Amino acid sequence: MRAEVVAVGTELLLGDIINTNAAMIARALADAGVDCRRQVVVGDNPERIAAAITEGLDRADAVILTGGLGPTQDDVTREAIATALGRPLRRSSEIEQSLREQFGSLGRPMPEMNVRQADVPEGARVIDRTFGTAPGLIVEHEGRVVYAIPGVPSEMRDMLARAVIPDLLARAGGDVVIRSRIVRVAGVGESSVATSLAPIWDSLGDGVTMAFLAAGGEVRVRLTAKAQSEGDVDERLGAAESAVRETLGRAVVGSGDVTLESVVAEMLLARGWTLGCAESVTGGLLSSRLVSVPGASRWFCGAVVAYGSEVKEAVLGVANPVLAENGPVSAPVALAMAEGARARLACDVAVAVTGVAGPQEQGRPVGTVVIAVVGPAGSIVREIRVPGDRSMIRTLATTAALNLVRLSLLEEES
Repeated sequence: MRAEVVAVGTELLLGDIINTNAAMIARALADAGVDCRRQVVVGDNPERIAAAITEGLDRADAVILTGGLGPTQDDVTREAIATALGRPLRRSSEIEQSLREQFGSLGRPMPEMNVRQADVPEGARVIDRTFGTAPGLIVEHEGRVVYAIPGVPSEMRDMLARAVIPDLLARAGGDVVIRSRIVRVAGVGESSVATSLAPIWDSLGDGVTMAFLAAGGEVRVRLTAKAQSEGDVDERLGAAESAVRETLGRAVVGSGDVTLESVVAEMLLARGWTLGCAESVTGGLLSSRLVSVPGASRWFCGAVVAYGSEVKEAVLGVANPVLAENGPVSAPVALAMAEGARARLACDVAVAVTGVAGPQEQGRPVGTVVIAVVGPAGSIVREIRVPGDRSMIRTLATTAALNLVRLSLLEEES
């Protein structure tokens, strides 16, 4: 089953709104085993939308449109579908009555403009709305299908999960089961991961595929399996995941929805230990990631954001000679920051991160990051270089710090 996604809205072309809907739809299609061949963004122009539908149906089994189903003059997806498929629009009295009742329940009359939302291409099935006022559409055409769902993300997600994906799976037919599993990797670049896993890639049999996605300092290895039963799919995914884990070893953070911060939390709880932070270049991002884990108060003591050297000295107790001789972005300073945080916050383990986010160099090249972890088993310090602008450098530094905490706990365990 092949699908294409058409996101409708001039605001998307102008950059006023980020096209998150296409990403959500593509992810849902991938999880369902539907091949998303192309994504297109089209402005609020009925002729161009109709052309995108026609071209999509020439290449794919299904076209999914999101946006342009509202009541205003620039909402023209319904008209575009009618034009592309050569069908007239018919006004549904049931939808019109439902809309009037919806507005009446809110204590106000319905603007007559909303009646346009009751227009349906001839032969289309309507996807009932849970939120908002825009019904969705399912239109079959010459063995293919067009779906139209709202552009409002909450409405889009609801109809996608409730109607579009189930309908696509039913059309795919057969008893084929398709599932994906994510193996999360940290501390190793995407190309290095791919190189290490090349023998596994080459040995994958029919029905199992592998893909790589790098983001935020991590690499996600997506394994997808197709078989005639859930048991066969789970067996194939399990074998592939085991091979990946054996090859990558401690670089594997976990699988599924696990995060670095949640893994660190589990490891600390298992030991009955607490964690504290001393942050410079990350400016609070590290502690923010940590407290995103529910129940963080059981193991996270707190953080000191010491951006200036005088704060490192006064609050964390980093000795002035250490700062003067080595500079604020150095292994001795990072180690002293971690030791100071451990003492001040009375925690079992402390992590410190310092670096240069740019745009100007500050004694060290932009992208230099130094991380230190101090705990019951001793200390570990790492200096790395990361690419990007200020935002990316801070994000990558945060991920690297979390991973070093994880690795230090693994080292203590062994």
